[in-house]
Amino acid sequence: MSVLIERKSSDRSIAIETTDATHFAATKRRLTAAQRQWLGSFGFEASPGTFAMLPDEGGKLVRVLVGVDAADPLGAMGALARGLPEATYHLADEGVLKDRLQAALGWALGAYEFTRYRKARRAPAKLAIPAADLKLLAPLVEATTQVRDLVNTPTEDMGPKHLADAVKQLGKTHKAKFREWVGDELLDANFPTIHAVGRASHRAPRLVELTWGKASDPKIAVVGKGVCFDTGGLDLKPADGMRWMKKDMGGAAHAIALAGLIMQAKLPVRLQLLIPAVENAVSGAAMRPGEVITTRAGITVEVDNTDAEGRLVLCDALTYAAEQKPELIIDFATLTGAARVALGPDLPALFANHDDLADQVLAAGRNVNDPLWRLPLWRPYRKMLESYLADMANSGASRHAGAITAALYLERFVPETTPWLHLDTYAWNDADRPGRPRGGEALGLRAFFAFLQKRYGG
Repeated sequence: MSVLIERKSSDRSIAIETTDATHFAATKRRLTAAQRQWLGSFGFEASPGTFAMLPDEGGKLVRVLVGVDAADPLGAMGALARGLPEATYHLADEGVLKDRLQAALGWALGAYEFTRYRKARRAPAKLAIPAADLKLLAPLVEATTQVRDLVNTPTEDMGPKHLADAVKQLGKTHKAKFREWVGDELLDANFPTIHAVGRASHRAPRLVELTWGKASDPKIAVVGKGVCFDTGGLDLKPADGMRWMKKDMGGAAHAIALAGLIMQAKLPVRLQLLIPAVENAVSGAAMRPGEVITTRAGITVEVDNTDAEGRLVLCDALTYAAEQKPELIIDFATLTGAARVALGPDLPALFANHDDLADQVLAAGRNVNDPLWRLPLWRPYRKMLESYLADMANSGASRHAGAITAALYLERFVPETTPWLHLDTYAWNDADRPGRPRGGEALGLRAFFAFLQKRYGG
């Protein structure tokens, strides 16, 4: 992760001073008369997102002034790695930005560019930071990069097997045990809903499992929705709804990255990572509306809508996770458009069956500037999932409370006594912003890792 480097006393890096409209007058008093005149010549007023490069008497760049919004430390310097000339910089002590760690993280996240299919436009500028900060940030930047790379990769190069290969490589890196069930093996092993969703594709569905850690440590399960492309099935999506469905494995990307963070930090847990990986395609073998599937849990489900497939692949995985009797289950999924309508693209919807768990994750998200918002498991809405011939349906006629009813569906497959957290995340940026380039995004990843670090003493 070369965009962030260790700052040493011998470095000759360029100082970056953060300022704002309130403190700009004091900032200018520290400058030379020539530098103040230089600022005035192009009207720099320390507005958030602007910067000014200051030369010395010989015209050499010696300092950069950056206008920031202290309420957005992650975005404060997010545009600088791509906006400043290629060189090494450091944060000056005089700046107004207090959260220097978040500012450095924003710098690194803003330097990201997906380069699988084209060369980088330019090399990013580097930021020199203290060694202790680098140790904290490097894993987070690497994990976020992994989520972005996985989500940005088109389905042709990120199908179910590719997703499984990413898990296999993670297992090799951390000496974890890898296992998978592929195609009809899912039926033999009693994972019928995963098979039903993925059977129409020419690429076989699969369930991938990774286990790591001491058997004596607390068991936790991390599950990620791995729908590598979602046509909607026979309830076909319109073109604009299908355009970005390569990102429907964003939950799996989050789960894989979180598992990597857990293992790299050597948290004292017995980890189980589960990725149901499928492509929801259309063919003669496609799952049909009105079919009834007997799930792994023995609950019969009527397929009301083949485009409500994410909850189907997750329910068998959640059932299997619960069979191992973990003390905590976490699942990530790009599950509903309703969550985006309710909360927008930046705020993932958190559901939990224990209030104290929800409070802890929300607090962790605030502490690391990775916000979440809790929605209720409002059980009276279970009636929206009623079926006239099966135990339940996978969706219903009403479009009300879509994120809640999806979470209520999943809750049926988690024992009430098992603590469970479900994150309905967008995993995407619709446009470029400082620190948040367009495309795949990790939303909620840092919050959950911070929560687990505090819970398990890492």
